[in-house]
Amino acid sequence: MSSENKLVSLTKYIMTLPPTRISLFSMVFLSFIIGCIAFLLAPSPNDSILYSIVYGGSTGFLIFGLMSIMGGGLTQPMVNSFKGRHMKMKQSMFLALASMMIVGVIYLIGSVVSVFTVNNYVLNALIFGCVIAFAFRTLVIWGTSNISLLKSVVISVVQPALILSMLVVISFLTSVTTNMGDFSIIAIVGKIVIASVILVIAIYSFVAVIESPMRKNLGVGGLELLSLALAHITEGSPAMETLFEDIGEPIDTLTGIFSFKGKNGVKAIFLSPCVHPGPLGNIGGGNMPTILSSKFDVFTMVSHGPSTHDFNPVASKEITKIEKVVKEALNDMNYSESASKFFRVENEGAVIGAQYFDKNLLMLATFAPGGFDDIDFGVGLALMNLAKASCEAQNVVLVDCHNSFKGEGGRVLPGNKEVFELMGAVEKLKSPEQENGIKVGCSSDPLDSVSKEDGVGQSGIKVMVIEVGAQKTAYILLDSNNMVIGFRDVILEKVKTLGLDYAEVMTTDTHFVNTMSGGHNPVGTKMQDEIIDAILKCTKEALNDLEDVSVGCKVANIKDIKTFGPLNATELVTTISSIVAVSRIFAPLVFLLALLFVFIWIFYGTFSI
Repeated sequence: MSSENKLVSLTKYIMTLPPTRISLFSMVFLSFIIGCIAFLLAPSPNDSILYSIVYGGSTGFLIFGLMSIMGGGLTQPMVNSFKGRHMKMKQSMFLALASMMIVGVIYLIGSVVSVFTVNNYVLNALIFGCVIAFAFRTLVIWGTSNISLLKSVVISVVQPALILSMLVVISFLTSVTTNMGDFSIIAIVGKIVIASVILVIAIYSFVAVIESPMRKNLGVGGLELLSLALAHITEGSPAMETLFEDIGEPIDTLTGIFSFKGKNGVKAIFLSPCVHPGPLGNIGGGNMPTILSSKFDVFTMVSHGPSTHDFNPVASKEITKIEKVVKEALNDMNYSESASKFFRVENEGAVIGAQYFDKNLLMLATFAPGGFDDIDFGVGLALMNLAKASCEAQNVVLVDCHNSFKGEGGRVLPGNKEVFELMGAVEKLKSPEQENGIKVGCSSDPLDSVSKEDGVGQSGIKVMVIEVGAQKTAYILLDSNNMVIGFRDVILEKVKTLGLDYAEVMTTDTHFVNTMSGGHNPVGTKMQDEIIDAILKCTKEALNDLEDVSVGCKVANIKDIKTFGPLNATELVTTISSIVAVSRIFAPLVFLLALLFVFIWIFYGTFSI
């Protein structure tokens, strides 16, 4: 498995947290159950079962439930007051619930062991549980909130301290008995302080080790990157762009531009920028197809030009550089009414759909029905230059159709056999006779009924039908990150029933749909029928919208657009992948050793309880 695939696989651990009310109800219910079980395990001879249930449950709620709810209520404003990543109440309450369950489960284990032994381990088990909960809270808060370790420790102490405080109050100020026996507050505090110090040292050591490669290689902290990533996923925060700007580098690249001018001016624009729409969500170029198309007041299709994650813009503001180049090209473009009919060539697994517009060539590259992913810019540039030389084209615009999902392992990089298959296909291109008279019809549907979780971004579906002579060809663009294998063929079969001669389905490769668990989210995994119906509707509307046009083309240079860069993108992925690999070995070693010391200290330490 590649480093990229290993990294993407980690996103399966991203989960949607329950609403605050669910966490609250769970803490009330589970704490009552924990108290009932603990009292029923060691009932007093004079107490009935009903008494054990009522008083045990009530005591459990007061110690575990009420104090955890208070802890959760205090954690959120404390984190936010330190100006770290904004924490929502549902996050704070879920953390409180998880921490309560750690304490409660260990407390119950101590209660069960105490029933079958001569010693009472209940209080020590509760202390052990509180210390582990403290360490867990420290690791989570420090790792996700972008605040210092000391501040995280202060916040993390609150919930365990409240639990132990309520225990003291119930034991000394009421007549309700517990199953913990007599104890010394000084001894409890002594054990807790030393055990907590041991775990904080372990946490600091672990984080220092895993953060070192990131800081050394990229100059940024791993915890900072993690907290900013979570801020984007949970809040849509763009703060991660600041970090990417620090590690990014400027590059020069290309964008292909076709402009179709009708009786009322420019009717449609077709773009193929060699800039990758990533890394995810609204970060960088993640939503580039929608952002860029919205910059023009006419129908605009932003297809996927040859590019990989190396060419991810570091910030969404970099997209304005593409916009500027396109607008300058549109103001200085020669138009023609001459075009060829659409045709396809194949070479082994490579398929190229082609159409000439005067001396300008548009190539749509795919390996469908075989799987593939991004075509590297260097490969695309070589194919464009080869087509220029062999076809005597003035401008060549290459589109990576990105329509048959294979994952990161399907990228077409220099040296791959797929490169030579594409080159062989380009060499088969012959310039056919061109005819005068071009008609274009356009239609779009934002597909509001299909969410990004279903694989479709904000631009939905766009269809452009081009008629040359008697031939009609549909260019269908889905605002999606690739397409499940086979879905393209299903779409093509359906649209051909509308009287089309040819059609091609493309995706924008938007990473706006990639913020959920699992990383990749190709279109076609869900709601295929709804998507096909919308495509058919748009195609019919585009056929009805046909009108005479002239067409112009340019391949323009985009200068100094700041992207991840080939070295930094690879280093970022490789470094994170290495950190994960090291953590799987180092984390169990450090934390198991620390927990062993803490266990021995609490249960067999010198303080007498």
